[in-house]
Amino acid sequence: MIYDVHAHCVPQGLIELLQVDGPQFGIELFTDEKGLNAMIAGRVTAGPIRPFLTDRERRIETMNQTGIDVQVLSSWIDMTAYALDRLGAATYSRRLNELLAEEAAVAPDRFLALATAPLQAPEMAADELRYAVKKLGMVGVEVATTVDGTDLDQAGLDPFWEAASELSCPILIHPYQPLAGVAWRNGLDNMVGRPAETTVAIGNLMLSGVFDRYPDLTVILVHGGGFLPFQLGRLDHGFRTVPHLTARHAVRSPSEVASGLFFDTVLHSPQAIAALIALVGAKRVVLGSDYPFEMGDLDPLATLRNTPDLDPDDHERITSGNFRQIIDGLRR
Repeated sequence: MIYDVHAHCVPQGLIELLQVDGPQFGIELFTDEKGLNAMIAGRVTAGPIRPFLTDRERRIETMNQTGIDVQVLSSWIDMTAYALDRLGAATYSRRLNELLAEEAAVAPDRFLALATAPLQAPEMAADELRYAVKKLGMVGVEVATTVDGTDLDQAGLDPFWEAASELSCPILIHPYQPLAGVAWRNGLDNMVGRPAETTVAIGNLMLSGVFDRYPDLTVILVHGGGFLPFQLGRLDHGFRTVPHLTARHAVRSPSEVASGLFFDTVLHSPQAIAALIALVGAKRVVLGSDYPFEMGDLDPLATLRNTPDLDPDDHERITSGNFRQIIDGLRR
């Protein structure tokens, strides 16, 4: 069973819901020359919402063509809506999770689903995660790298981390706003900014003590973990040599924490995947595509097959065994 753990979806039912009830949550849909967009809390624009995100038949056709048995559906990160007020966010997250779960249930042999959670309301986020896993049958949760601009380690999320640890469910961390304040040009906001944003987010979490307080957290980092795997030595060096800056809250070193993380294969280079495996081990790597976006790897098995010196056992771990082990550990 080949799992693609990084694939995005906007259920058609969500579009229909927002067209009617969006203002009740604080979301308004509008159309411009680029297509359908969403205005969230009157100030955050998500869009265009590409038709491929909602097209189930095309999704399954692509999976069949590329040898993917199961996609793990997560919301398009732009629709996470952390800018909403607490009540609107909680209600919206519930409906989005129900719709994602319904989408997965249409073809339960082809889809699993990750929840969203209203992180701007940490206690509500914890409750929603428990509901999504225990009642809706979802297998984990996707979160953005910031909560409406607040770093994850500064957002008071201990109730949420506690729930995720209690459930033993994976948390897929996905970039959203590439390092606000940087004057990105030439497409570097996506090519460099997104992996850099992931690196900053997980670096701060590592040094915040979250993984000491909740050592059983299961975290999956997209885009190969950004630049983290290749800078672990530098992070460890700083952890040892300037502890007054780096080790004020954390006990375990960055490399010790990283030994428990998972990293997807969306690196667009067999050689880079080989380097990732060499740095973190095949037991910490999972297959991803970032479907359906052009910056994704829409044929990830082909990329993996070209990875130099990839052992057949490691191929099986990356495509199936590692994620199967993660979800087999879910506590429902």
